[in-house]
Amino acid sequence: TGPMSSECLGSLLRITLSAEYFKDKYLSFSVVDESGIAWELDEAMASQCGYTVTYSNRSNVEFHASALSCHSRLKQDVFTVTVQIKASHTPDMKNAATHLKSTSCHYGPWSPRELVCESNYMEVSVRREVPQTEKDFIQDEPEDWNLAFPEVKAGETSIWQIVFHQPEEKRALLVTDAWSAGYGLNTTDTRVLLRIPYTDAQIQLVKVELFLQAQGITFSAVRSSTFYKQRWMILVVDTAVACPVDGVDFANKTIIWTVPKYVQPLSAGASNFKDVRVEAGVDLRKLSAKEMASRKYVLSNDLNAITMKIPIGAEGGYYKTSVSSGQHGAKYTINLFLEHQWEDNKWGLTKQTIIKEIETPFEPVELAITNDSNLSARLMNVTVGTFLPDVELVNLTVEGATVAVPEAVQHGYLTYDIRYANGSKAYVVQVPFDVPGIKKEYMRADMRAYTLNVTLAFITHPTSETFAVPVVTVSTVKDAVLPSARGFCDGRNLYLIVTRGNVDQNWLPFISDWRLTPEAAQKYSYSLRDNGTHLAISVPFLSSHVNYEDFQTSGIKASFHLSLKDGITLANRRNFSISCRFSPSELIQCLPNGTVVITAVKLAGTADLDTSLFVLRDRQCKPSLVTKKTATFKFNVNTCGTSRKFNSTTMTYENDVLYFRPGSDTPVYQLKFVCFYAIKQTVDVQYESKKNPPPSIKPGFGSLSLSLKLFKEKSYLDPYQEAEYPVVKYLREALYFEVELLQPEDVRLELNLDDCWATNSQSQDSLPQWPILINGCENNEDSYRTVFHEVNYSLRIKFPQHLKRFEVRMFTFVQGTSLLQE
Repeated sequence: TGPMSSECLGSLLRITLSAEYFKDKYLSFSVVDESGIAWELDEAMASQCGYTVTYSNRSNVEFHASALSCHSRLKQDVFTVTVQIKASHTPDMKNAATHLKSTSCHYGPWSPRELVCESNYMEVSVRREVPQTEKDFIQDEPEDWNLAFPEVKAGETSIWQIVFHQPEEKRALLVTDAWSAGYGLNTTDTRVLLRIPYTDAQIQLVKVELFLQAQGITFSAVRSSTFYKQRWMILVVDTAVACPVDGVDFANKTIIWTVPKYVQPLSAGASNFKDVRVEAGVDLRKLSAKEMASRKYVLSNDLNAITMKIPIGAEGGYYKTSVSSGQHGAKYTINLFLEHQWEDNKWGLTKQTIIKEIETPFEPVELAITNDSNLSARLMNVTVGTFLPDVELVNLTVEGATVAVPEAVQHGYLTYDIRYANGSKAYVVQVPFDVPGIKKEYMRADMRAYTLNVTLAFITHPTSETFAVPVVTVSTVKDAVLPSARGFCDGRNLYLIVTRGNVDQNWLPFISDWRLTPEAAQKYSYSLRDNGTHLAISVPFLSSHVNYEDFQTSGIKASFHLSLKDGITLANRRNFSISCRFSPSELIQCLPNGTVVITAVKLAGTADLDTSLFVLRDRQCKPSLVTKKTATFKFNVNTCGTSRKFNSTTMTYENDVLYFRPGSDTPVYQLKFVCFYAIKQTVDVQYESKKNPPPSIKPGFGSLSLSLKLFKEKSYLDPYQEAEYPVVKYLREALYFEVELLQPEDVRLELNLDDCWATNSQSQDSLPQWPILINGCENNEDSYRTVFHEVNYSLRIKFPQHLKRFEVRMFTFVQGTSLLQE
């Protein structure tokens, strides 16, 4: 049949354009007249001249032409229509291909009056041999015709004029004026034609009441008279026309179309109505009673109305995709065709042809999303559907980025459609597990979840409606590799080395509820290194996050626990720990000068003990350094209730670290410690008599590494970090400074401060200046003098003589009564 095919269907010609041939092309329709001139159609010209362009259920484009259309050539009972169609890939119609289709159709015999109700116009044609109307011909409204004559006589001499009958007035138009106003007027040797678009201002909406119809049925109606002046006569032709606008109901999944039989504008002046024939069909084709029964159509002809009942989804109609508020759905559409012929005493035989496209209300359609992933090939395979043939997938959105279907392959997303025998289809999305857009999440044991989260965007043809389908599907695979750890200890530290798996990219290290970051590790003098494959942590034996489990003469058992938690939910994912036994000597130092440094630890299970309340035998001796889990004492062996014992070779000093609950003299914690000193010890000393000069101190040059820190409190435990500067303080508020000799670490060196001064800017040489220390002493002119603080040995401080600490009250520079600011 080629790209176009034609059919003669009564008084209408249908030309069908192949959807396959004209797909994705812009179309232009023209009608060629007898002179060979092509008249391009637009909507207004189509409704005026008797042409209709529609889309069928297979997306074919249909062109309808009336037998009495403007450019048809009518000879006897044969009418010929020539259509020119241009098709282009661009809207400007450049490089368009031109197709011509000329078709001749036989139609006859004609009824005295024929009415056609197309989708975009109403048409009435009557025989020209209508007898002249007598005065009382229209018996229900005789004044309509009597008033029409003065209107026509007052006009200029013309072959044709038309008068519209409105309730408030009568309006006469010459043929040229009527044509300019959008009316279609035509005449043949035997017929007079009037064609009116549904949008015309002369149309009246007439309500026809029917039994069991609560709202009535609305008709578009035009009451008109067409006058023909011929010498001494005026011939009057009644060109009234009426077409149903509604009358469609939906109940019990059935379409009910009701058409009243005798509408007043069409039956004015007539009586003795008699049905001659009622036929119906689909797509302009009449159906026999047997064909209707096979499709479960019901056609009933009652006294006042004709009713058709069509099951929704029945053969003859089709579903098309519809979108409502972005939701995918469908509507069932059927192009019904009703032909009613009746006789009356005015016209004899009247034939009315009604073409009615009925569309059901929107119904949402659920789409199935099926995950049929190939785990062995590590391929996500998701099917989405089913869709009607008029749907096309146009793009995908992944992680906020939208890509067209052809480009999606470059990102690892392959899409294709599956066609089914009934014409429907589904779309398949295939994505490898390792594509960046696939989210990987650890589930349990050795299971990982792969989540595909993609939004598919679709468009419908030819309506160009769009909708989106979010696709979220999960595949679980046994491929999880959990992180593992090994631990060890040396004499002073506990070590954990965690080997990363493939599920812990977003897991974070925690010690209890405290997140272990590089900054946090530095604060506590921990070592933390992460190279992506291994996480290495070392913690000193005496630190806040080490648990002490038991204490025996063989040593103290210490453990360190590390958790890996989900970076989003903070759910606990994996726990590791290392336990080691450390020598008791790590807790005690017996210095040669009789000074004892002892650190007592709080054992696990004694969380309610306050380490700051630990004491020695002499309860006045309290710890010099306290953490949550340790208390460090520094004292001389001759103090704090220390006992002393002698034997032949050693002198033994003993004391206890004790904890008493308030109001009790019985300790709940006791840690006994002992220091041994040799009484007799032989030391070989090489002596050479030589007069050495007395030691002297000489000036010299060398490289010293110093640091100056500002601390938050007098305890000098928490320095300000770089991110906290500039530090804001109020006047007279204390500032705690610490100067430390970092290099060299020579025990023989001692740090002494000479001069220290403050400036009003970051430059040490700027003016004004105010001295804080002068020759190592406080400034006597200060209202609030600098205060020095003693530096004692601690876990952090190996060489107290390498540090100096002092306290300064906050001040500001003034000039007169004004503050000086940088």
